[in-house]
Amino acid sequence: MSFGPMFLLATMEGLVMAAVLALTALGLSLVFGVMRIVNVAHGEMFMLGAVLAWAISTAFAGHPSIGFVAALLVAPLVVGGVAMLSERLVLRQLNYDPEATIVATIGLLYIIQQLALTFYGADARPVQAPFNVRVQLPWFGYSGYKLFVIFAAIVLMLATWFVLTRTKIGLIMRATQYDRETALAFGIPVDRVYAGVFALGAMLAATAAVLVVPIQQAHYLMGRDPLLLSFIVVIIGGLGSLRGTIIAALLIGLSDGIISTLYFSPTLAKMLATLLVAMVLVFRPQGLFGTVAK
Repeated sequence: MSFGPMFLLATMEGLVMAAVLALTALGLSLVFGVMRIVNVAHGEMFMLGAVLAWAISTAFAGHPSIGFVAALLVAPLVVGGVAMLSERLVLRQLNYDPEATIVATIGLLYIIQQLALTFYGADARPVQAPFNVRVQLPWFGYSGYKLFVIFAAIVLMLATWFVLTRTKIGLIMRATQYDRETALAFGIPVDRVYAGVFALGAMLAATAAVLVVPIQQAHYLMGRDPLLLSFIVVIIGGLGSLRGTIIAALLIGLSDGIISTLYFSPTLAKMLATLLVAMVLVFRPQGLFGTVAK
């Protein structure tokens, strides 16, 4: 294949990865931006969404789209419920202390991972795509489902932006983010806001997993890479910055897709991403679009 078709294919694959990564990293960035804690178990919420997608989709007979739609609706809700329960039983008891919550979410990571291993097993299992359509692009046909993943991610990110910036719920979340004590003084139920934000972050990760699992396979160890790449994205873009998260996800996703496809070197892509993180930490520690803490 000549350079032109290869580059277009690499770009499309990079956009698919960027879309999934942006959704996953958005959940991590949202939790930090509002709650000021780092959720190390975020990757396991992604993994749990993928495992539940397999379990739900295989429970439905008939056309694959039936099981997929059911998984897309149910899996994020279940993961959100798990996150809300974890927030109430663990994080709230620690009063959201940044250092203690890191240790606590590491514990949650291993608990969720071992539960998935116990009840799901160690095998990687595929989920059938809801439809199998080829869209004709210059030089070749491309998976219509992968284009749907990009479209769905854009819609979900726009919906998140609308909620955060144009609704009363978003206003309450931003008020809690800026000053927790003042929010409490004005009668805002901060604990409920934190529970909702933690659940929303997990649901975004789970939705990304449901979307990507027909492309990859569900596995109990699949949360590691999304967590690492999400951390890279939010560090580059700026913790708590919606715009920074999306732009950084595009940079990382496109570079990984292009380098992995053109040069067959995923390791090189990860090395360049790590180098970019190091440069950002040295020259702009708050991230490209983050703000300096006062």
